[in-house]
Amino acid sequence: MMAGRGYAVFDTGVGRCGIVWSDAGVVGVQLPEAREIDTRRRLFRHFPEARELRPPVNIELAIEGIAALLRGGVSDFSDVELDMSGIPAFNQRVYNLTRSIPRGETRTYGEIASQLRVSGAARSVAQAIAKNPFVIIVPCHRVLEAGQTADQISPYGGTISKRHLLSIEGGRTSTNKTLFDVLLPVAPPRPHN
Repeated sequence: MMAGRGYAVFDTGVGRCGIVWSDAGVVGVQLPEAREIDTRRRLFRHFPEARELRPPVNIELAIEGIAALLRGGVSDFSDVELDMSGIPAFNQRVYNLTRSIPRGETRTYGEIASQLRVSGAARSVAQAIAKNPFVIIVPCHRVLEAGQTADQISPYGGTISKRHLLSIEGGRTSTNKTLFDVLLPVAPPRPHN
């Protein structure tokens, strides 16, 4: 029998976010939609069995971390328990590896596949990232398609793009260029006279 699920909607620097939990941990995170009612509707669509409740202490800590990160602060989610029941084993592996990407860095889908020792699985990694219900806690915004900018929004991402999340964090690519170097390349040097 599945444990009951609760949810809460909370304020952040980018709008009202939502979080869903069970006795086992966080079940999902919803970034803000344009209006709070839309955020609540998306939560209900993905988690219709969840009831609005006061968050337990461990979920409060996750909420505080999400709010801090969205203000540009540093957050450590390593102690936040996730309820991955019902999530395919491959996706769990992708999410666990993605949690280890340091703030301000990115990886490509291919790099994640390589680290998982599953060559040729970049597309499967991309699909797992697109289905990530734990946005922010599992920082899917740090995983990009090779050679692409970070404009994608996850199903739980609301109106905020990966690019916006990376800019809040001061994002860097895996080659240590800043996100702004990727988006706005430096002009070639002028020849000296």
